[in-house]
Amino acid sequence: MQESLRDRVITAIRTVYDPEIPVDIYELGLIYEVRITDGSSVNVVMTLTTPNCPSAQSLPAEVERVAREVEGVSDVHLEITFDPPWDKTMMSEAALFSIGLF
Repeated sequence: MQESLRDRVITAIRTVYDPEIPVDIYELGLIYEVRITDGSSVNVVMTLTTPNCPSAQSLPAEVERVAREVEGVSDVHLEITFDPPWDKTMMSEAALFSIGLF
């Protein structure tokens, strides 16, 4: 079975790690939405752990870069939001376990 473009973009996003927490940002719960429009345009809605996150410039740029590198992606639109604000309840069980919070 062939992976969908959305699944391939999510796989790429899972290679991006928060430099302060040894967990990929997808498992960390920073990615709120990945949507494909027009067959090949990717819309990503994400947040940061805090509005003054030291990685506020680098993480979104890295997400956009890895999404653009996925074969079949024609364009990437990245939106950063703080609504709802991120908290540890957004982390997956695997992420919580990996940093000893589960």
